[in-house]
Amino acid sequence: MDWAQLWEIVSLPDNVPIVALAILVPFYAWYGLRQARATDRLTVALEADPQLAKTHHRKTHPYKPGWAREVQVWPYLLRIEFLAAVIVTLVLMIWSITLNAPLEEPANPNHTMNPAKAPWYFVGLQEMLVYFDPWFAGVVLPTLIIIGLMAFPYIDTNPLGIGYYTIRQRKVALAGFGVGFVIWLLLIFIGTFIRGPGWMWFWPGQTWDHTRVIYEVNRNLPDLFGISNPIIAAILGIIAIGLFFAGSGWAIHKLVTRSTLDRKVYERTSLLQYLTFQVFAITILVGLPAKMLLRLLFRIKYVLVTPWFNV
Repeated sequence: MDWAQLWEIVSLPDNVPIVALAILVPFYAWYGLRQARATDRLTVALEADPQLAKTHHRKTHPYKPGWAREVQVWPYLLRIEFLAAVIVTLVLMIWSITLNAPLEEPANPNHTMNPAKAPWYFVGLQEMLVYFDPWFAGVVLPTLIIIGLMAFPYIDTNPLGIGYYTIRQRKVALAGFGVGFVIWLLLIFIGTFIRGPGWMWFWPGQTWDHTRVIYEVNRNLPDLFGISNPIIAAILGIIAIGLFFAGSGWAIHKLVTRSTLDRKVYERTSLLQYLTFQVFAITILVGLPAKMLLRLLFRIKYVLVTPWFNV
């Protein structure tokens, strides 16, 4: 185990933001979920006893115990934002003084970096090239992600959970965002810390050997059935993808309509809104990790093989 090399990789100026993500993201995710659980417990208590809200509101007496109907921006919000701005400024100053900027010499065609990696915020896209064709990983999936982020506010018909933390009232939205966010962070961590020379898989602590040769046979789905005819292979891929979409859509539908609140939201959602949500959820939230597992565990490179494009 070459832990010295692992520390060298972790301490690179390019990789410091990813190390910070590994610490800050779990902490603030826990903190936000903790606040959401407290809000959910309060919501359940208010639903069980509606009079509780009336007896605990401070209306005209500021010193009456209970909950305030409104909270002033100053000093409660502005002092927290001011303190956060001061802390972030100090962190950035210390960061810029102690770490060198990740800039290198001009490109030398006689000396190519191995591995040549994109910046940390793009290395997730580079990792997706392992599992899909370049046209799909570099164009289709990023476009779907961007369009999905723009479309979801118009798809979501749930009026609850605006302006406060909650899990109970926003389970579908929270689960969808959480799964997509975790997948993106996972791609970044794999591309940064796991992929070594030749973009080969190296476990943490394993020496990055530039002379390493791996003997792995990549197969397409038709190869598992001994199909060599391109037309039959394409039909098999279409059937496999169709069954995957149908099964994933049924499972997502069951999860969405499992609770009474989510079922009410589903009933207010139009067919176009729901189908749009299903397409993005199946393609990105389910399809991407499924294809990753097929490639990493079973060495299946493509499911749909055609003379024009592969998926």
